[in-house]
Amino acid sequence: MYTLHIGNKNYSSWSLRPWALMSALGIPFQERLHVFGPAFGGKADARSPTGKVPCLHDGARIVWDSLAIAEYLAERHAGVWPTDADARAWARCAAAEMHSGFQTLRDICSMSCGIRVKLDSHPDALKKDVARIAELFNDGLTRFGGPFLAGDAFGAVDAFYCPVAFRVQTYGLELPKPAADYVNRLLALPSMKRWYEAALAEPYRDSPHEEEIAASGRVTQDLRAASSKATA
Repeated sequence: MYTLHIGNKNYSSWSLRPWALMSALGIPFQERLHVFGPAFGGKADARSPTGKVPCLHDGARIVWDSLAIAEYLAERHAGVWPTDADARAWARCAAAEMHSGFQTLRDICSMSCGIRVKLDSHPDALKKDVARIAELFNDGLTRFGGPFLAGDAFGAVDAFYCPVAFRVQTYGLELPKPAADYVNRLLALPSMKRWYEAALAEPYRDSPHEEEIAASGRVTQDLRAASSKATA
C-alpha cells in the first residue's frame, strides 16, 4: 500500500492535491502527517530528498512533488487524467498552470482552512490571478460539459484546484457564478469535507504561516480547535 507523507491539513495546500486525488479515486493509502515547525525535516529527511511534502512512498520507491505524484499514479490507476485526448491535454495544461503560476494568490492568500480573513487590499496582481482562475474554470466547464473541469469525473486537474476552493472560502474571493458553483462542488466532496474537518481539529499553529496571513488581512473568524502547541 502507498504511504503519503503530508503536512498540516490546515496549511498544506501542496499536500491536499494528491490526498484529494487518491481519496476521490478510491486509491488506498496510509497517511503520515508531519507537523510544520523546527523538527519538520530537511534534505537529510528519509521521507523525501527535498525534506518537503507531499511525498509518496511505494515500497522502496519514493516519488516527491505533487505533479510527479499525479503522473506516477496515472501510470497505475485509471481516472487520474481523462481518457479523451483533448480533455487530457487541457487538464494537464491547467494542472501545470496551477503548479507553476498564481504566485500573488499564493503570497497574499496563504491556505488556512479553519479561518476567515478580510483582506487589507486587493492589488491588481491578485485580481488578475482570480480573474484567470475564473476564466480557466469557465473554459473547462464549458468545453467539456462539467460538472468537473475536464468532464463528468473528478481527476487530477480538479485536485490541483482544491486548495483554491479553500482559499476562496477563507478570503471571500469573488468569482462569477459558474466558477463559484464549481468551487462549492469541490467543497462539498466527501473527501474535501474529511480534510476540512481534520484541519479544524488540528491543535497546531505554525508561526510563519500565521504571520504571513496576518500581514495580508484581519482574521474575522477562527473555527479551529483551541491551540495546544505553537511552532516557530
